[in-house]
Amino acid sequence: MGAIVNRSLTIKSGQCHVHRYMRPLLERIEKGEIDPSFVITHTLPLSAAAEGFDMFLRNRDECEKVVLKAA
Repeated sequence: MGAIVNRSLTIKSGQCHVHRYMRPLLERIEKGEIDPSFVITHTLPLSAAAEGFDMFLRNRDECEKVVLKAA
């Protein structure tokens, strides 16, 4: 953090309007217009949700995105 302050850098962030875009994006995925699979690094069963979260949180096994599947 000190390096940021010493260089007078500005950090900005924001949030996505998830509820606004969720339905149109899901529809485009279902139609095959968008393929989000390039983001998915791990697929786990729903019963392994805690393990998947820990893997993501600690960046184990180069984890970027975990998808949980019901049995």
